[in-house]
Amino acid sequence: MTERRTDAQRRHDPTVRGFASDNYAGVHPEVLAAIAQANGGHQVAYGEDQYTEHLQRVIRSHFGQTAEAFPVFNGTGANVVALQAMTDRWGAVICAESAHIHVDECGAPERVGGLKLLTVPTEDGKLTPELIDRQAYGWDDEHRAMPQVVSITQNTELGTVYTPDEVRAICEHAHERNMLVHLDGSRIANAAASLDVPMRAFTNAVGVDVLSLGGTKNGALFGEAVVVINPDAVRAMKHVRKMSMQLASKMRFISAQFEALLARDLWLRNARHANTMAKRLAAGVRTVDGVEILYPVQANAVFARLPHDVTERLQKRYRFYFWDEAAGDVRWMCSFDTTVEDVDGLVEALREEMRR
Repeated sequence: MTERRTDAQRRHDPTVRGFASDNYAGVHPEVLAAIAQANGGHQVAYGEDQYTEHLQRVIRSHFGQTAEAFPVFNGTGANVVALQAMTDRWGAVICAESAHIHVDECGAPERVGGLKLLTVPTEDGKLTPELIDRQAYGWDDEHRAMPQVVSITQNTELGTVYTPDEVRAICEHAHERNMLVHLDGSRIANAAASLDVPMRAFTNAVGVDVLSLGGTKNGALFGEAVVVINPDAVRAMKHVRKMSMQLASKMRFISAQFEALLARDLWLRNARHANTMAKRLAAGVRTVDGVEILYPVQANAVFARLPHDVTERLQKRYRFYFWDEAAGDVRWMCSFDTTVEDVDGLVEALREEMRR
């Protein structure tokens, strides 16, 4: 038994820190406690358990009385299930060119969901009604996939945040054209914390039809959820979830995590902390000569441009990714467990490498 513990400790050095992704962080202790509490005894499988039933009440407290949550395994699964249920076989989805569903899901919406993505280039990752209209046409043209859904990301892949008024304008514009609106909310908590508003302010209150609700990046072990806000926007959600291999047999362990995050303010505490650390990081980076911050730091991401050789040396000290290697752009992500020491250490390491 002692040897096994030693082996496990050798596999994982808990002192190693990084800024590659908020997925690198562990699980919040309160979420782990909720999973342990949900363990033991038998509960009905496939979502008929008491934890998933109670989760519905928690979800409605955030997203309105018509909202219903469908827990799934991961974010790509949530997006694919949601978009499949919102479209016909000939349907298309309008999204930003930088959208996660377009660049980071290995073609899953197209290959698994059978969808056509109609992309629009943006300066800051955010769609507008005018940008949507670049692809919102041809509904009666049988030679073109029919635009049926507008998908936006909150916050965006570039770390920018839609205001409630901006989301409202998109929803009204889409609905006037008989399109639905899907919001990819893998980091929705960070957006709400940044805006200092409840999540409902830019979802059900302004017309979003379906939401992919993130948990993993906010301190969960695994699991996301599709939240249907407008029941008329989807068809056969339960069947689509099963067909897409996203129906968890022991669903109580996903639902218990969301309850731990959402029933009180843990989701907000985690997001506020991550955002605060990103702002501290950005402030420190701005003091380093020769480093450029690329986008407004509105949530828990910092995008910067620095010399290629500096990045390669710095990556040996802290893990993070190139965003655009040819341009020298990098991304630093902060999480619920990022510390002041982590941030200040990265800034000082960056300063040292820039001096070399």
